[in-house]
Amino acid sequence: MLRLCFFFLLLQQVESNLKNTTMFPSILIFGDSTVDTGNNNYITTAAKANHYPYGKDFPTHVTTGRFSNGKLSILASMLGVKQSVPPFLHPNLSPDDLLTGVSFASVGTGYDTLTSDITRALPMSEQLDYFKSYSERLKKIIGEKEAQRLINHALVIVSAGTNDFVINFYDIPIRRAEFNIHNYQEFILERLHDFVKELCKLGCRTIIIAGLPPIGCLPIQITAKFKEQHRRCIEQQNVEARAYNKKLLQLLFHMQTSLKESKIFYADIYKPIIEMIRSPETYGFSETIIGCCGTFLLEAGPICNPLTPVCHNASEYLFFDSIHPSERAYLIVT
Repeated sequence: MLRLCFFFLLLQQVESNLKNTTMFPSILIFGDSTVDTGNNNYITTAAKANHYPYGKDFPTHVTTGRFSNGKLSILASMLGVKQSVPPFLHPNLSPDDLLTGVSFASVGTGYDTLTSDITRALPMSEQLDYFKSYSERLKKIIGEKEAQRLINHALVIVSAGTNDFVINFYDIPIRRAEFNIHNYQEFILERLHDFVKELCKLGCRTIIIAGLPPIGCLPIQITAKFKEQHRRCIEQQNVEARAYNKKLLQLLFHMQTSLKESKIFYADIYKPIIEMIRSPETYGFSETIIGCCGTFLLEAGPICNPLTPVCHNASEYLFFDSIHPSERAYLIVT
């Protein structure tokens, strides 16, 4: 019921904007590979998708750095907003780019700073620093009052957390030596809480926070657990992802009561993905636990490359590589 309340509030907000013919003037995005449109191309990290077959189905077939065969979330396109990379990683952006959509996200990051230390991604805290610099640059271009109005009315999307559990708890059990799963969930949620509070402090007023996907159904997790002929989702990891999402929903509800100037929404990405896995034919998929790129083992990033075997039709696959969804899956989730 609480989830439905959040959903209808968001619908009302969007409908109100449509009636007033004033869509969100910009989209500001923070998080990991699910929303990174190519920022890792400009930093020193192995977590890059600036090579074929990534982007093979993107318009003009350009490898942009997105970890998919094409586009990620199409929400920006639906709202008529163009996305770009942060102007500090790519300094040649025009003022028009700054006034539309900006993604500060970085492949491999998480709310836990240890996650970005391992992957050499931009930490969430550094993404905030870039956002502050962006705000200052915006003020110089359009003036302080108009810059604040733009930020106040922007749609803000935050999508992170999966890497924290996959990298630091399940596959490389660094944090598992310190925390049980319950305590690590609380640890991550505390950092998410601080991040959202800082966004509100900086003027963000409409914020969507994505939950976790069914982590146990990621091809890379299945490979780590099962042999080829016995591949199936790891239910315990899915149970823990659902428990985290429930806690996140409760946290956002409590945060909303104290951050009255902002509207904070929960995006349930678990349900649509698990429904695609359970009923693939309904969504036009022929494969849901094997990635299109590679031999369905560990291929992602540098080991999903021009020499790696690739499926003929990525739109029939839920996952493009061993971790990331295909463009079609992103479309359905959006």
